[in-house]
Order: sequence, then C-alpha cells, then structure tokens
Amino acid sequence: MKRFIETIQNIWKIEELRNRILMTLALLAIFRVGSNVVLPGIDHTSLVDLQNQASDGLLGILNAFTGGAFANASVLALGIMPYISASIVIQLLGMAVPAIQKMQKEGESGRRKLNQITRGLTIAITAAQAPGYIANLMAQNVQITMGSGQFWFSAWITLLAGTIFAMWLGEKITDKGVGNGISLLIMIGIIASLPQAFLQEAASKLAPQGGGLVLFILELAALFIVILFAIALTLAVRRIPVQYAKRTTGGRVYGKPAARQYIPLKVNASGVMPIIFAQAIMFIPVTVLTYAASGSENMSWVINIFGNIEGFWYNFLFAVLIILFTYFYTAIQVNTNQIAEDLKRNGGFVPGIKPGMATAEYLDNVLSKITLPGSILLAFVAILPAFAMIASVNTAFAYFYGGTSLLIIVGVVLDTLQQIEGYLLNRHYDGLMKSGRVKGRSTVNAF
Repeated sequence: MKRFIETIQNIWKIEELRNRILMTLALLAIFRVGSNVVLPGIDHTSLVDLQNQASDGLLGILNAFTGGAFANASVLALGIMPYISASIVIQLLGMAVPAIQKMQKEGESGRRKLNQITRGLTIAITAAQAPGYIANLMAQNVQITMGSGQFWFSAWITLLAGTIFAMWLGEKITDKGVGNGISLLIMIGIIASLPQAFLQEAASKLAPQGGGLVLFILELAALFIVILFAIALTLAVRRIPVQYAKRTTGGRVYGKPAARQYIPLKVNASGVMPIIFAQAIMFIPVTVLTYAASGSENMSWVINIFGNIEGFWYNFLFAVLIILFTYFYTAIQVNTNQIAEDLKRNGGFVPGIKPGMATAEYLDNVLSKITLPGSILLAFVAILPAFAMIASVNTAFAYFYGGTSLLIIVGVVLDTLQQIEGYLLNRHYDGLMKSGRVKGRSTVNAF
C-alpha cells in the first residue's frame, strides 16, 4: 500500500501527466452525461420496451458498448460504434485497394489521410444506421411529443451529431489525454453497468435462498482467476530470435542492441475482433427469421438454437466461428512478408533461416502454430459467460466473466498503464510494477 501511495504521488508530481489524466476524466464524464440525455421529442417514461429489447443478444452488446445510451434513446445512442465499423472497413479494404495500402505505408501523412477517410465513412454509416434505430424506436411504442416527420428529421440530425461528438471526444482524449480515446469510451460504457450488476448479484446471493456469502466470495474468486487468464492471453507472445549483421564504418563496428533482438508474435494477434464478427453472424439468423418468418414453426428450431446463449449448439457454433475468424483476422493484422522484408532491409535475419521469402515462410509457420491454441483459448474466454449463467450468476454480471467486455477492459487498462509508466520512467521515477515493466500492447484497438 505504501508503494501504491508513492506511485500516485509521483504521478501527481508530473504536471503534464496530471493534466492529461484530469483532461481524460473530464472528457469521459462529459461522455457519460451525454449517454443519459434523451433524444428531443421522446417521452422517457415510455422506454420500457426498448430497454427490455436491448437486454440481451447483439443489441445488448451494443447497449453495453454505449454505456446504456442505446436503451435510453440517448443523443449518443449509436455512440462510437459507427466509427469502429468504419475502421474495420478501412482495414479490410487495405488488403485489396492499392491506394489504401500505399497510404498505410506513408507514415504520419498517410495516417492523417486514412483518418479523414475513416471520419467521412463514419458519417455515412451513421446516416444509414440512424433511420433504422429511429424505426425501431417507433416499433417499440415509444411516445413522441411532436409530429412524426419533425421527430424523424430532428432525431436523425441529433444521432448524426451525437456520433460525430463522440468521435471528437475520443480523438481529443488520444491527443490531450492518456490512452486510446476510442477504446476508453467503449471501456467506460462497459464498466458503467458493472456497479449495478455487482449489487444485483450480491443482493441475490445474500438473499435467504441465494446461496450465502461463501458462494458470492467463490464467484468473485472465479472472476479474479478469469481476469488473470484474460491478461495472460492478451500479453502472451512467441519470441523469434533475430540477429543483425554488424557493419564497420570509420573503424567502428555498429549493430543493433541486444535487448531488441527478437520478434514478438502475439498468441492472440486478432484481439476481440473474432468475437465481434462471430456474434454478428450468430445474431443474423434470429433477426431474419423473427421479422421474415414471423415465428414459423418450421424454423422455430433455428431460433431456439441461435437465441439460447446458454445452449450447447449455440456455444459450439460460436466457438467454431471464433476460431475461424481468428485465423482470418490474424492473417490481416500480421504481414509476415512485410516483416521479413523489413528485417532484410535492416540487415537482420533469423538464425538458421535465409533472409527474404524463407524467413516469411518460417514466420508464417510459427504464426499458424501459435494461432491455433490462441484461437481455442479465445473461444473458451468468449463462452465463459454462458457457463457463469448456467451456474446461476446474474446475466448482467455474467457478461464480465469473459467475452468481448472483459477482453476490451483488459486491453485498454494495460495500454493506459503502459503509457502512464512511460511518463514515470522518462521522469526517472519508479514504474507501476515492483519488478519488471507493464508489457501491455503498444497499440490497442477497441475493435
């Protein structure tokens, strides 16, 4: 505890870091306030049906990512999700569109161009999604206090402005605060539901027929173990040794420092994207059949399978999709040919492997081997909430036992702590850890 207090004091002594932390907290507070501001023209007392609809499934995930703004018919109801969708589209286009590939290799200038394209695409996606959200509001019998046409136009403009404002907040946090702003906005939305879920679980377990204090403590211990497992999965890497050919210039021998003579290949290089893709795929059959088949008995078994998140077949298909998408997204994220080319250009090589294509093939082989256990472990983490629900854990609290929510929280916290530790070490203070350093991801995407 003494060391923790000293670390907090050291953080507070660094003026730049102190100002960045305060700026981050202020912008996050603004985002949370905006998540509770209802769209103009809506009677907030008629949102019960909408809140029930957004209690589970993909809508429940969207509601969690927006911190409840989706179910509250807030001005930030669509939140930062259109920006995430736009970023994913740009990443996928980078595989096939030469112009985007060129911008990705242009450094800072290319990054600025891609940011502008992503912002424009975000606006287009929001403009397309907002009418669907408004139509859903009307279908849930939400009461409005103005004319239908006037409400549609004002709500569409407000939702568009809300997403732009959320995007602006995220970028300001990245520039003026600590951590990745977009990721922090998602994390704060997820964590916003944790206190209520925790209190509900505590009340249910401490009730006369709830199981008692011992069972509740066991649940917290299990959650702690799951968090440690998620951290280990996030940080796990396979180090590939690298040597650099030394060169002689002016009678001096130059070479790369020994501390950097390895390539860290992450066991889970795809992050949470496979889970997000798999959840979207799993939700499509239920949505289509619910609105198209109108509950036809011939197709009711499909709804039972894809709508029961505690069922065996749902979780089996979910896990298989995650494994497949992990391989797909890892292939997008990790370009072994580019790594091999960069090594060759800088005079580096893997011992026993020829530079160039042979190195790329070796790296690809290693990546394929470590991706298999990584994908299986990721699938296991993704279906853990189902096991928690089967063990009678409250649904809202069970979501924190794994899945997208836990992995996002772990990744964002590690990245933020890494940045804070960087400020401490640069000012010659002790780091956050008693020994070693925080080895979070150098860059953390919320998607």
